[in-house]
Amino acid sequence: MPEISRFFGIVVRMYVEAGVPHHRPHFHAYFQEHAAVFANDTTECLAGALPAAQRRLIEVWAARHRTELELDWALLQSGRPPVKIDPLPL
Repeated sequence: MPEISRFFGIVVRMYVEAGVPHHRPHFHAYFQEHAAVFANDTTECLAGALPAAQRRLIEVWAARHRTELELDWALLQSGRPPVKIDPLPL
């Protein structure tokens, strides 16, 4: 699963499973033993959970990079690798 960003201990990945339709563009976020899936367009948590502080960081990051998330989703859907997205600044 390609890593598209990493910041404050959070790893963000996006992937497509061959032969499995994904109806809503999304990304996966991991922090320690926690994992969650977020919609690209609304940052709604679709599955899993992150601690509150890390969830807020993901929400801010995704809002700043919504266009890039959409681009990465399109790249993956067409069989190309995603582009790295800048992390949140320190």
